Amino acid sequence: MATQREKGEAFQALHEGDAFVLPNAWDAGSARGLAELGFAALASTSGGFAQALGRSDGDMGLDETVEHARELDRATELPVSIDLENGYGPDPADAARAIAGVAAAGAVGGSIEDWDRDGGYLYDTEHAAERVVAAAEAARSLDFPFTLTARAENHFRDNPDLEDTIVRLRAYEAAGADVLYAPGLRSDDEIRAVCSAVSKPVNVLAFPDMSLGRLAAAGARRVSLGSWLAHIAMSAAMGAAGSIRETGDFSALRPRN
Repeated sequence: MATQREKGEAFQALHEGDAFVLPNAWDAGSARGLAELGFAALASTSGGFAQALGRSDGDMGLDETVEHARELDRATELPVSIDLENGYGPDPADAARAIAGVAAAGAVGGSIEDWDRDGGYLYDTEHAAERVVAAAEAARSLDFPFTLTARAENHFRDNPDLEDTIVRLRAYEAAGADVLYAPGLRSDDEIRAVCSAVSKPVNVLAFPDMSLGRLAAAGARRVSLGSWLAHIAMSAAMGAAGSIRETGDFSALRPRN
């Protein structure tokens, strides 16, 4: 079995090569399935995890997320990075505590965002950067490589201000983030502008009208699938169940290759 150090080194090395897809698992079963498909690493999705628990995104706490990280890590031999939302608290110490918690559970990466889910607002850039500093210090204190991703949530939070997003990502890079992420970028020009403005690898959230080749050409190094797979799985299951409920025809249970 791979050690946590070996997983951390493998995950770190992925960011030094060609652009790659980082799929997001929502439970142990999906993690194993994605591993069997040949992906090199996995991430979690707070939205998919919440859906699996019958909750809304943002309703989980740190303890639950730590246990989720442990479940995903034990499911496969792949490196795992955890969606830590805002670190489950507004203070820099909260972000550091979240990193330490999932690292102890087996994760070798994690993301911290600048959106306060409880308050419903974006942190100001200085405070958000202080939180990244604390998270980075926690990551560097570990005895294995831990890849820290810092997220600028502007484009997800009705504030599609590209200039501010770039300012934020530059601040997070200076604060010690290993990967930079602004979910919600849609155009090649936006992605290219972000990637050219920073020197660290940039993660981009995939949308159905995109392709890995297109995003790589724009400068993305890592592409996440977010909660798309979890939502697709639920939609397919509910679609089949709905058909059975309405017609009594069980043909919807036929597996699709």
